[in-house]
Amino acid sequence: MIKFFRKIRQNLLSEGKTGKYFKYAIGEIVLVVIGILIALQINNWNQERIQKLEEQTIVKNIHTEYLQNKTILKRRIEEAELCEAALKQLMNIMGKDEDYLRKQNVDSLLFYAFDPPIFRPSENTISGLIQSGRLDLLQNKELVNLIYNWGRTMKALTDRTTRFTAISDNEISPYLSKKYSYKDIDAYGPLNWKEKSNLKVDKFQIFKEIEFENLTDNFLYWMVDNKNLFIELDQLIDKILKETQYD
Repeated sequence: MIKFFRKIRQNLLSEGKTGKYFKYAIGEIVLVVIGILIALQINNWNQERIQKLEEQTIVKNIHTEYLQNKTILKRRIEEAELCEAALKQLMNIMGKDEDYLRKQNVDSLLFYAFDPPIFRPSENTISGLIQSGRLDLLQNKELVNLIYNWGRTMKALTDRTTRFTAISDNEISPYLSKKYSYKDIDAYGPLNWKEKSNLKVDKFQIFKEIEFENLTDNFLYWMVDNKNLFIELDQLIDKILKETQYD
């Protein structure tokens, strides 16, 4: 093809048709430019097609990941409600007489009250997008906003979880270790002790102390706050699943 165009130019020059030669040369340049533009357009189409396929894969991965997160979070909300109920029951029996307390399963209440659920979602897809700077691949701006909102809410949850974990580790555990039998409490956990502690301890004394009531009340405050964030995250998951729904 190049030889063909070259032969035409040579013929025009040899025949002295300079004007026609320049017109032809301009036409040839125009054809070359058009060819380049077509090639660029085809390349752009290919790039857009590749990006679209990549976006579809990312959206599917987000959907799959958050379906799993919803299943996990549902269990954590149920555990948080159980924890909240146990804490409220502890608050209700504060100051009651010993006969009344003996009718309550105090060991079980203490086990569930101070064993709060921790939610650790899978965020591999979103973390990878943010860290690689590829979040702009998502054309759905509502989905992008939901992802940022998810990150902010998870940050708040992490801060609150750190707070009530510190209360449990630094305040409640040291208090109970001096006042109560952990063995009796752990009978309801993985240790599954079949016999009570042989050591004598007045386990009902803690229900007469304002310190324990205050510790329980403070822990309940943070637990309820945490549960509310669980619910907020669950609502966000529903919105993310809606925006990532695919056929």
